[in-house]
Amino acid sequence: MKTQKFARESHCESSEIVLPNDTNTLGNLMGGRLLHWMDITAAISAHRHCKRIVVTASVNNVSFDRPIKLGDIVTLEAQVSRAFTSSMEVFIDVWVENHSTGVRTKHNEAIYTFVAVDQLGNPISVPELIPETDLEKSRFEGALRRKQLSLILGGKMNPNDATELKALFI
Repeated sequence: MKTQKFARESHCESSEIVLPNDTNTLGNLMGGRLLHWMDITAAISAHRHCKRIVVTASVNNVSFDRPIKLGDIVTLEAQVSRAFTSSMEVFIDVWVENHSTGVRTKHNEAIYTFVAVDQLGNPISVPELIPETDLEKSRFEGALRRKQLSLILGGKMNPNDATELKALFI
């Protein structure tokens, strides 16, 4: 039987300051740098869930809702939203702190998928995830639909077999 872990056990938070080398000519954080930071934070979250080596399988969704400026303090919060057989979906929320008030505003978010592997790079099973909060439950429930959509788009699943997706339209 698979072991189980609470979603909060996979939480990872990291902070960065946007330096000149991180920005484009408009003084905004480059998207690639943000993707790099998100990948690292999400990988730590996935590792905390399964305590194994994890590899990035896909970047499923990234939204760059607001620009992040030179000098901004960026905080990334990652947490596993659902664990499947060997893969884990990880949500990353990106917050920017106001320099004078300290108020944090959500600027971006992303969803990554990681796979746990052994020392030879072969997929291995991961513990099941137990969501507790309303947000965790909502993200957990949506994860299977997102996975099915990703598999369909990648040609790895027949749309007729996507029961969770079909249920949205019936």
